[in-house]
Amino acid sequence: MDRDPSWTARLPWMLAFAVSMAWLESAVVAYLRALYYPGGFGFPLAPIDPGLALIEVGREAATLVMLMAPGALLTRRRLARFAWFAILFGVWDVFYYVWLKVFLGWPASLLEPDILFLIPAPWVGPVLAPCIVSAGLVALGLLLLHRLGRHPLFRVGAKAWAWMATGAAVILASFLLDPLRYIARSGAAPWSVDAADGSGLGQLTGYVPGPFAWGVFLAGCALAVAGMVMALRRAR
Repeated sequence: MDRDPSWTARLPWMLAFAVSMAWLESAVVAYLRALYYPGGFGFPLAPIDPGLALIEVGREAATLVMLMAPGALLTRRRLARFAWFAILFGVWDVFYYVWLKVFLGWPASLLEPDILFLIPAPWVGPVLAPCIVSAGLVALGLLLLHRLGRHPLFRVGAKAWAWMATGAAVILASFLLDPLRYIARSGAAPWSVDAADGSGLGQLTGYVPGPFAWGVFLAGCALAVAGMVMALRRAR
């Protein structure tokens, strides 16, 4: 088995990588908002060139690859790779908003709605929600690495993975429910970044987020936490 007892020594560099990536991500968003939202970001979304919208989708996919790569370079163990990805993703996501606050003074509140992601369809939710998820991912990643450092044969059971995956799916649903309802009423394809009016993400033209599905979100968090507890209590 591939054992990495020095994960704590590597952690500062991994955190520096995630924080630096968040700076770059926030800088790109700052440029976009200067172009499309000179008066400040808000809903409904401003029309964006379809070509730039496609580049944005590609940038998000590339970001995920970049967050997976460091862990893959450090270890051959899939569980350790997942743990590093969870830590990097969580730190990157939280500091993305930290840097936006530094650069733009936004968000004014943690309850302010934001476009969170575009793959496979637009995710929308208050800033607080992804920050909660990210904090959970960082905690899970650190606990897994700690457990692997002490017990190299540690495994997460299929039942625990199922609970965590179900929780993740429910959390994802909380981000997708409102925008997909709007898109369904408009008759547009949820994965489209083009529109008849020539604007990218045209399926959200005129969209203003309704109340966030906090009940669905918190139910997903509860399922995921239950899976995390199950995973960490059962070592095989």
